[in-house]
This record gives sequence, structure tokens and C-alpha cells, in this order.
Amino acid sequence: MRNWVLPEYIEDILPPEARRIESLRAQLLELFRVHGYELVMPPLLEYLESLLTGTGHDMDLRTYKLVDQLSGRTMGLRADITPQVARIDAHLLNREGVTRLCYCGTVLHTLPAGLTSTREPLQIGAEIYGHAGIESDLEVQRLLAQALKLCRLPDARLDIGHVAVFRTLAQRGGVGAALEAELFAALQAKDVPALRSLSKGLGEATRSAILLLPELYGGREVIARARRKLPKHAEIARALAELDRLSSSEDIPVSIDLADLRGYHYHSGVTFAAYCARLPNAIALGGRYDGVGKAFGRARPATGFTLYLLELARLAPAAPAPGCIRAPRMNDPKLAAALARLRAAGQVVIQDLPGHEHDDGEGRCTRKLVKLKGKWQVRRI
Repeated sequence: MRNWVLPEYIEDILPPEARRIESLRAQLLELFRVHGYELVMPPLLEYLESLLTGTGHDMDLRTYKLVDQLSGRTMGLRADITPQVARIDAHLLNREGVTRLCYCGTVLHTLPAGLTSTREPLQIGAEIYGHAGIESDLEVQRLLAQALKLCRLPDARLDIGHVAVFRTLAQRGGVGAALEAELFAALQAKDVPALRSLSKGLGEATRSAILLLPELYGGREVIARARRKLPKHAEIARALAELDRLSSSEDIPVSIDLADLRGYHYHSGVTFAAYCARLPNAIALGGRYDGVGKAFGRARPATGFTLYLLELARLAPAAPAPGCIRAPRMNDPKLAAALARLRAAGQVVIQDLPGHEHDDGEGRCTRKLVKLKGKWQVRRI
């Protein structure tokens, strides 16, 4: 095997795509900044216990592990940045009021999420800590909608669910932990025959409600149907009321999916996933996760979302690359001043190197700097 071949589902990012990714990253972080979200930069590597706190079994399987030669403890390469941000809020910032944080960074997965996915996603996201009301869920949903609009994805849509519906049915129905895990897996796969088989020993009301969940998918009418058909438990009524408010958004098309339990062991309330018609996998994931900060010393309410920047950059319409300016190399103070002025204005200026005086930068240079009447001026090539 050639020694320069990369591992499967790991790739280099070449200049045109890297430029699109960096442009989107800067625009999204600026969007978050003007909405009051402060940037944090957690480390790529942490002790394993800290990385996996409150994240469930799935994150454990996705995390690369290694032994720290300084302490002898097991460390992990982060598979998700959100728990790290929760740690920063709970343990380092230690603020009493509402805190808004944002981040951007690479994570590593032991296996790809899908056939077209990378094992080295680039995450960018925003989180609110310290507010338990539906208003903060609405804020992050609207911010996500603005982020997708900024990326010019007009066909983006949002699927929202609520883990309290299935969790309440399982708890009120006396479902044991092992059976709950099997029912959860069947619901995630929308495997109705498996659900029928697994739920045979449950009470009729619980069984009927669980079998109904895969059918509760669609527009806002799903909520009215769920209110009629599901048991009248206070927890379910509260969850449906929250979904009703969140699904009324005019910022982005919204669907309800009560069988989508993505992040079931991690989230504590509403969950959502953003999709684009040109990609089978979700381009953003989010929801409420109030319990994660507890292990770091403070059980702070939390809600937020994560976008996958590599996929966004590939889906977003590519802006035309700005043409470079070619400049000669000579000892001329006026030329040096012109170069500094153009670069300060954001122009890309490439000076010739000896032996390459007519190099146009693989076609990137569309203009040149020439001296006319004692002044350096930009002219088209």
C-alpha cells in the first residue's frame, strides 16, 4: 500500500473547498456573535470520563481512546463538542444567569455516520445555558433557521420530536430497562413488526400508544392526533404543548416525528434535526439536554444545536473565487506601499518569483499591477 494513502473516510480538504468552508465558518460565527453567543475553544483531547459524561453508550462507541503517558489514565479524542461546552459552562465559567456559547472545531468518529460521511466532521454550534423555558428552545431554533438561510439552503426543513413522549409511556407502562432499549432501537429503525413483537407483554394502553408512535409523523395536525390518541399523562400533554409552539415557526418548514428518538439517552426534552433534499443525513442536530452539566457540579438547563460544516459547504452554492493580482518583484517603495494598500483592502496579491515572472497562479490571477505615469495601478491581464 502506498504510504500516502489516507485511512477510509478521512480526506484532505483542497483550496477551493477549504475557502468555502472558512468563509461559511466566519459568517456563521459572526451570526452567533451578534446574537450574544461567546466563542469557546475546547481541547481535542480530554480524559475519557469527562468526554462521555451524560452522553450515553452511543458516544462511547464513537470515541477513539488512548492512554495518557503522563498520568496513565485513559483519554479520548472528542466525538462531540457539546459535552465539552457544557463542562465549560458548569465548571469554568460558573455564571449564575443565562450563558450563550458557540464553538467550531473538528471531532473524530471511530465509524462514519453514513456511506457518504467523514470520520472527521467539522462541527459548529450554539448553546444556551441557565434557562429551562420554551423561549430558549425557540431562540436556538430561530438561530438555526437563520444559519441555514445564511448558507443559502432554501430546501432545508426541520424535524422535531420530544423524548418525554416515549419515556413517559415506558415509565408509566412499567417497561424494564432491557425492553425499553429494544423498543427504542425498533422505533429508531421504524421497525413496526419488531415493535409488535416486543410489546406483546405490555398493557393494552401502553402497547397501543407505542405502536402508534411511528405513525405520528407529519405537519402540525400530528399534534392534534397525538392528543386524541395518546394516554392523558401530564408529561405527554406538556411535551405536545411544547411541540405545538415550536412547530408554529415561520422561519423554516417544520415536521413532527414522535418516533425519532435520536439522542434519547442524552436529551431531556425537545429534539430536532435539519435536513436538505440533496443529502440523506441530517445537516444539523439539536435539542434540550438539561442533565449533562450535573456531573460537572451544576445541573444547568441547556439547549442548542450543532451544524456539520463540511456538508454545509458542499451543499451551499459556491461563490465565484475572487481573481488574484500579479505583481512584479522589485525594490520600489511605491510598489511596497501599493501591495500593502491592496492587501489591507482584502485583495490577494501574488508577487513574481525569479524564473516565474509570467506565472498566472494556475489561472487564478486575472489582474496585474503595472506602473503607469509613475503610479502603480491594477489592470486586467
